[in-house]
Amino acid sequence: MKTVKLFYLRNCPFCKKALRYIDELKSTHPELRAVEIEMIEESEEPDVAERYDYHYVPTFYLNETKVHEGGIYADEVEQILRKALK
Repeated sequence: MKTVKLFYLRNCPFCKKALRYIDELKSTHPELRAVEIEMIEESEEPDVAERYDYHYVPTFYLNETKVHEGGIYADEVEQILRKALK
């Protein structure tokens, strides 16, 4: 399984949607529950966020490779979670 990192901001509306999509997908697709996501709130962990190359949140990384940056839809979150399972 691949490592998933999610960079987000607590008050970002796009981040709130991404977090909601994750919760909904894990509740409706039991196989996705196995995917662990390291959540990094960039304002609380700026030292970690500075080590990564992105400009917008939410940003997803799989095994240290950026796979999505910015606004996101549920189907895109599902694709990321499924890729993490492989």
